[in-house]
Amino acid sequence: MSDSPLLDHLLELRNRLLRAIVVIVIVFAALAYFANDLYRLLADPLIAHLPAGTQMIATDVAAPFFTPFKLTFVIAVALAIPFLLWQIWAFIAPGLYRSEKRLVVPLLASSTMLFYAGIAFAYFVVLPLAMGFFTSVAPADVAIATDISRYLDFVLAIFIAFGIAFETPVAIVLLIWSGVSTPESLSKKRPYIIVGAFTLGMLLTPPDIISQTLLAIPMWLLFELGLVIGRWYQPKKEQE
Repeated sequence: MSDSPLLDHLLELRNRLLRAIVVIVIVFAALAYFANDLYRLLADPLIAHLPAGTQMIATDVAAPFFTPFKLTFVIAVALAIPFLLWQIWAFIAPGLYRSEKRLVVPLLASSTMLFYAGIAFAYFVVLPLAMGFFTSVAPADVAIATDISRYLDFVLAIFIAFGIAFETPVAIVLLIWSGVSTPESLSKKRPYIIVGAFTLGMLLTPPDIISQTLLAIPMWLLFELGLVIGRWYQPKKEQE
């Protein structure tokens, strides 16, 4: 054991980061063989709405090779999130009080599930509607030929936006538990929260009304869910 606590913490942090990187590399290596299949699965919402005789294109020479592997790496990181959060928890747990530990574990688990739920909602609900809308409003003399790299960037932006937006209940619970706000105070700010949800929907999603609305409405509903759960974690007032 070193005489420097700071050095010990830095060494532990380094070891945990290395473990996280190793896990991501292992998951990526396991999925690399299926890179093209994974991209095809991601492109299904668009391909299902492409006009007959059209297909996706690659405008960059290396895009057919690198784009599926870029997606595979992102999927590997997403699948490794539970392990990454466990490493973070193991690193910070020794410095937490018992009451804080009882809160952090459910929050880490729920934040992971909510992030996955946001991605699933975006894939199964938002993308089919958005792709159907985009392909239906194209002018008659315009051939739809979406670049595979641009499509991947578009979809990843949607996934990240919805994954973060679905963390709203966790943010509300933290605000209430830390004493920064109260359920009653947040309830009074509901009109501003709704306006803010639509504003964030406009900023976090691509510029189409469908994605913005489908992001704002779940954020509002998740805000209401956070208020309900937050009442259980509301700090008790100290009695005189």
